[in-house]
Amino acid sequence: MIRRLALAALLALAACSKPATDTRTLSVAATAIPHAEILEHIKPVLAKERIDLHVIVLNDFVQPNVQVAEGRVDVNYFQTKPYLDEFNRNRSPQLVTIAGIHVEPLGGYSHKWKTLAALPDGAVVAIPNEGSNGGRALALLAKAGVITLRPGAGILASPKDVTGNPRHLQFRELEAATLPRVLDQVDLALINTNYALVARLDPTRDALVIEGKDSPYVNYVVGLEAARRDPRVAKLVAALRSDDVRAFIAAKYHGAIIPAF
Repeated sequence: MIRRLALAALLALAACSKPATDTRTLSVAATAIPHAEILEHIKPVLAKERIDLHVIVLNDFVQPNVQVAEGRVDVNYFQTKPYLDEFNRNRSPQLVTIAGIHVEPLGGYSHKWKTLAALPDGAVVAIPNEGSNGGRALALLAKAGVITLRPGAGILASPKDVTGNPRHLQFRELEAATLPRVLDQVDLALINTNYALVARLDPTRDALVIEGKDSPYVNYVVGLEAARRDPRVAKLVAALRSDDVRAFIAAKYHGAIIPAF
């Protein structure tokens, strides 16, 4: 009888202690390239920390935030702070940046022309149709001297803010993910690097104009406020901001992706 009681007590103790050693899952929504690739690279690191990383690949810029806001995904990794600020406008609960990981310089690409100077009068230029990336595209063209923007237009500039357009460029605002697919239909498309890489464009070789290393558009891990205190997320950030990931980014993307840490 005593032995049975002792065995029962040991089994109960083992049952109580099991959750502390169990693998914990962490779900992260990301776009395919480079975010999901980087996350897949750190899976073994997190596995050693008993974290089972579930990478959920989404190919638009809306659902990753919606799913985190609705509690269906723990955090996401795909966006810049200006984009997040625009998403958060008039929304509750608010999402927050947790850690900056890398910069993806936005670039202008063409299947028809070799340089910006070759763009003809009336050229059709495609830009992302959401405010932060559309404004980012216009700012890049303004910095290159192709157009002039209204003073104070800011990061949400739109074609309505173009005050100088000597080549009479015609702007088409399209969903960011579709921009690589319209390259044969337009003269120039301003494309986020993640979508450029998916389309097998090489930003360092194919872009007619591209943001420099000083770009303020850092890609962040983003979540609800509680995620900032989540030990699983802390371990995710530590893995993403490691020397190993810095080396992985350098070896795989050859300057198209720039670590921000």
